[in-house]
This record gives sequence, C-alpha cells and structure tokens, in this order.
Amino acid sequence: MKHILALIDDVYEDLELWYPKLRLEEEGWNVVVAAPALERTYTGKHGYPCVSDAAIHDVAAEDYDALLLPGGFAPDKLRRDPKVLELVREFQEAGKPIAHICHAGWIMISAKVLKDKRTTSTVGIKDDMANAGGIWMDEPVVIDGNQIASRTPKDLPAFSKALVDMIASVSDA
Repeated sequence: MKHILALIDDVYEDLELWYPKLRLEEEGWNVVVAAPALERTYTGKHGYPCVSDAAIHDVAAEDYDALLLPGGFAPDKLRRDPKVLELVREFQEAGKPIAHICHAGWIMISAKVLKDKRTTSTVGIKDDMANAGGIWMDEPVVIDGNQIASRTPKDLPAFSKALVDMIASVSDA
C-alpha cells in the first residue's frame, strides 16, 4: 500500500487538499494529513474543516511514498517551518513524487528545490517561482522529474491524474 503525506495549516485551499486526497484514497492508498498540531481541526479558505492525522514534527519522509502540498494561504505559514523545508528536501533528494499546486510553490521556493526545474503555480507567484530559478510555464500540469505542479483548482483533474500516475509507477520496495 502506498502512503502519501499531505501538509496543511489554517487557510489551506479546500479543493486542493480534498480533491487529490479523495482521489488517492480511491486507489486504496493511505493519505496522512500532517499539520502543526496533532488532531486539531484546521479550516480551509472556504470553511471546510480537516482534522490532522499527525503533527508535522513527528513525521519522517522515509515513511511516505509521495508528498502533497495544497495551496491557499497556508503555504506562506508552512514555508517558515524548518521541519517542512527539511521534509521537502528529503522527498526531493530521494526522488519521491512531490505535488504542489497554486501557492504551495512558496514552500518549494523556501526549500530551494526549484532551480532549473520546469514548474507552474498561480500567476500571483509566477515571479517568485522564476526568481527562485524555476522555469515557469502557463500549463495545467507541469512535470519535471519527481515534481508535479499545477496552477489553480481548475487544474485539479490533470494534477490528480498526474499524481496518481506517478505514484503508481513507483514500485513498492
């Protein structure tokens, strides 16, 4: 069984967590939602609640097959947490899938894992992505190595399909 880690905080983009989370669970995979505190309710931009399964400081990249980074305004808070940045770098170094959408590119920027990577995000952080060394593209989904990026909730079908396909292609060790 595949294990996917999703990172959130308050004001996450509701659809960018729930659409891929439910799609991954349809595959029979386990999605663990980690946040700053364990078993606390976090509220999305549009009011949808999510109770965290784990505290970010208690999770390890080695226990997961992929990382999901929803957007919203939560990424601006999460990017300030050294443990979040360490997790992203560990997923990157291991070549495990990292899927980020919309404002979640901020986390990728702060983790310094975008240099020379084709990527996308909401147009609102396009310059930030480029200034971090990313090659920004205005496309629904951009895949470069282990990174999957999308722009906004309207891209969720392509984003989620790319994530499922990439995780499925990685063999269980």
